[in-house]
Amino acid sequence: MYQHIKYPEGGEKISVVDGKLRIPEQPIIGYIEGDGIGPDITGACLRIWDAAVEQAYRGERKIAWCELYMGEKAAGLYGGDYFPQETEAALRDLIVSIKGPLTTPVGGGYRSLNVTLRQKLDLYACVRPVRHYEGVPSPLRKPEDVDVVIFRENTEDVYAGIEYQSGTPENKKLAAFLREEMGASFFEEAGLGVKPISPFGSKRLVSKAIQYAVENNRESVTLVHKGNIMKYTEGAFRTWGYEVAREQFADLTVTEEELYSIYGGKRPDGKIVIKDRIADIIFQLMLLRPNEFDVLATMNLNGDYLSDAVAAEAGGVGIAPGANMGDYVAVFEATHGTAPKYANQDKVNPGSLLFSGVMMFDYLGWHEAADLISAAYQRVVSAKIVTYDFARQIEGATEVKTSQFADALIEEMQGKVDLAKYQQERMEAIEQDRRIRELRRVSSPLEEMIASGRTPHTVGDLMNPSPICVPADTLVEDAMHLMREKRIGSVITRPRQDGQWGIMTQRDVISRIVSANRQPRTVKVGDVASKPLITVPVDMSLHDCADKMSSQNIRRVVAVDQNNEPIGIISDTDIFASVEQFGMPE
Repeated sequence: MYQHIKYPEGGEKISVVDGKLRIPEQPIIGYIEGDGIGPDITGACLRIWDAAVEQAYRGERKIAWCELYMGEKAAGLYGGDYFPQETEAALRDLIVSIKGPLTTPVGGGYRSLNVTLRQKLDLYACVRPVRHYEGVPSPLRKPEDVDVVIFRENTEDVYAGIEYQSGTPENKKLAAFLREEMGASFFEEAGLGVKPISPFGSKRLVSKAIQYAVENNRESVTLVHKGNIMKYTEGAFRTWGYEVAREQFADLTVTEEELYSIYGGKRPDGKIVIKDRIADIIFQLMLLRPNEFDVLATMNLNGDYLSDAVAAEAGGVGIAPGANMGDYVAVFEATHGTAPKYANQDKVNPGSLLFSGVMMFDYLGWHEAADLISAAYQRVVSAKIVTYDFARQIEGATEVKTSQFADALIEEMQGKVDLAKYQQERMEAIEQDRRIRELRRVSSPLEEMIASGRTPHTVGDLMNPSPICVPADTLVEDAMHLMREKRIGSVITRPRQDGQWGIMTQRDVISRIVSANRQPRTVKVGDVASKPLITVPVDMSLHDCADKMSSQNIRRVVAVDQNNEPIGIISDTDIFASVEQFGMPE
């Protein structure tokens, strides 16, 4: 089939059966060596990956590696072609591949080999896990709190490349149209670019992020956007993201609003919490409270900034793994450059490509091999056996070559790693962290909302959930005792034969019982409750809720669900406190 690519004998290709990957025991995996330091780190990583598979499965599984060609090595073999057509075909055919860093040719051909690869194979999701390993230098005081997976949309946004240079005829034509036809205003001779964000591109990215969270026992998916400013692009991304959760994963997800308003801050078992944060705020929160976030789904430009910034918190892009994924085809990759200064010196840190291989094993479902590498890496680095980049930052470190670092990892995997203990301790740490966060949400919901960056903007964000409901025939005296015990200012009365819900407040007791000289022990709640109950939907904006309170001349309203059942109460005091704390809601 191919001019230079040769599939290994004995291996079997990965296939897609009934919408799922079928992984044989000896899958053929493509690898691209890469340019610059590519051969150094790829050679070391191939040895580590093979040793992990052998140690984890004792010969029952093995990877049949198939070399593919891109970059400078391809140009030498294919007469100057940096991305041969047969390499593109093989990447599709093999489904799963991994590559080292590539040099983009100067002077033409490709704007970027990585961008070209994504576009040709429609690898619409750039997936970047960022996790700290004990012993790795970090600027954070608690880097162990960093453990996120960023899903960055690869095909749209300003990276679509729709730009018009200042002074060109195309620029002038577009500028005239925008000013004369659309009423836009901007400086003369401005360079112009178009930022396409579509429902199709947004929804498939968010769907992949949620599916990953479900399959990997993650706690939440956060939609990252700047929708408060760019309402019809980034704001639409947020809207479409929530639609995906509601339409495709209704049984597996709850919104953050529902988490507080219906479940009192306690995450239902097996549910993924869907939330969103403004892009600039997420950078601050990833420094101050990184463990609040789990999976992040974002557009192209925000994701580019965010993935590198978060990687710096856990050791830098030198050990940050990544992958570009489509529906099934996935190309795992080192996320750093080719560093030609260090080429062929057996010197650099192989961590980025190494952990991209760990990602690849998880994608195959070979979690034991993935965890074995992670456990061994942590032990080796904690023993201060590191390459030059970390040795400069760790006092008393033993500096080793790339190949020697691989030797140390392999030796650790072969005799000293207790995989079961490592997996158990990691799971226990994750669960403990989740319990602590849940306790904070339950005990101090508003304070936790503020600290985690959530800005209230709907009734569900501020209401007091699970209101106390009593039968209409309950004596006022008993209801008063209940209100005092629960420290609440009202109770909701269940319907009588008229079918109307009602509400009795402290004010009703004063005006209709005490002022009228009636005995609380003889009057029933249903006889003094205000009817009909003024209700609002849980997703009503705070602005609209305040307007309804003002027009009805009331101090509180009851939030109801889709079945018109009361699920919360919000008062003017709640809205006042929110505006004082956060300013006017969006």
